[in-house]
Amino acid sequence: MRLQHTNPIHSLLNPCFMALACAIILHAMTNADEPGMEPKPKIFRPKAGTFPPMEKAHAYHGELVFVDHPNRRGSLRVAGDGKFYRNDPQPFAMLPYGIIRYHGAPADLRDVPLGTVMHVLGFLPPDPNISAVPVLPVDHKDKDVGHYRGTGTAPAENHILLLEDEPSHCLREGKVWKLKTLEIENNAGKIIARRERKTGGNNNVDDENLTFDAATRIWRGRERIRVGDMITEGTWPATGIRDLDGQAVLLGITWRPAPGDGLSGAFTRFHISDIWLDEAAIHNAAEFQTETHKTFIRSRWMPGWVDSVEYGKFGRATVSATLFGGMDPTLYDDFRKGVAAQMNGAENTLKHTAGHYGPGHMASNGTILHVTRATGKVPIGSSGIQIQFDTDLIIEGIRPGRVIRIRPQSWPKMQIPREEYLFNPGYDDRFPTPDIFPKY
Repeated sequence: MRLQHTNPIHSLLNPCFMALACAIILHAMTNADEPGMEPKPKIFRPKAGTFPPMEKAHAYHGELVFVDHPNRRGSLRVAGDGKFYRNDPQPFAMLPYGIIRYHGAPADLRDVPLGTVMHVLGFLPPDPNISAVPVLPVDHKDKDVGHYRGTGTAPAENHILLLEDEPSHCLREGKVWKLKTLEIENNAGKIIARRERKTGGNNNVDDENLTFDAATRIWRGRERIRVGDMITEGTWPATGIRDLDGQAVLLGITWRPAPGDGLSGAFTRFHISDIWLDEAAIHNAAEFQTETHKTFIRSRWMPGWVDSVEYGKFGRATVSATLFGGMDPTLYDDFRKGVAAQMNGAENTLKHTAGHYGPGHMASNGTILHVTRATGKVPIGSSGIQIQFDTDLIIEGIRPGRVIRIRPQSWPKMQIPREEYLFNPGYDDRFPTPDIFPKY
């Protein structure tokens, strides 16, 4: 039997193939933007080595229900236009330069209690092929997922640039909560309030019906008081309704199951975890959180990414790197010209990528040659600070576009937990399987 070899040119000229090709071209032309038609929205994804513009982010909010802090990811029950309690938790991943804020201060995922309602600025996965969380269709936020959930509860923009709790969100946007009326019985009840601009007000916002109870924390100056204390002082009644006359406060918001049949909003109503009565109270909370985060960063090193590398001989190199933003200014002040430092490669989750005996084991040692601070507006995610680091033995993980961690030698040299660095880089080490748990 003789095999017939097909000429590829003849195949291309086959009438069936030509008809199919014409149909594809016609379909593409039909679906292209035409004069007079509204242009189709462009799909935007963050690019490595560039901080994405905040204006292109998708904003939403939801309850933090799961945290995988070593891998900088978790899940949110996203609020949409349906019944909140029915919404499935949606996985998210922090971008390497993504910023977390809690109580108006820098934070790590481990600092935020589960149940806290967080505000999000998110993007589509930069590279869907290596996303640490599920990749959804780009228009998924517009789909009604059914079962009374409604739309907006499963956004594809699950790579987060900014994750902040309610007081942090209000402080950044210059807003406060204006308390209108309170209804109370047995140290629990409801408050009607609205979130609006601190100055000038905003008549386009709706009143919200929020619950509170005896566990709600109330902060005044440097003291923490209870609902019962407000009643004893006569500020709040023991029972009944009181007009609060638009008192300006900051609120911590959570969600919890509430009694009711849903007709009064019990399925979607949010709960007040904290009330900060004055600026001194929230500043005090921010100071505690700031100190917590400063200690954390000094032990894990400052994250950033490599802009460029100038290679010398025998392993010597000069590395230009931009430090990520969102940290306390005093941490950046430690990066000065002439300071000895260590730089290590890191993964997109900010895990150190080498070192059997801690991050300093395989890190490149050297000196900071220059520190440059950007002038003008700095994009969120960036500190606007670029350093030049000289080393006589550069390691593999320090390449342009790659994430790094760096510490001045004045910071303590500490061992970090096993789950926060890669021992054998690979899929299972990046995204742990059940094998991480001990066998008894």
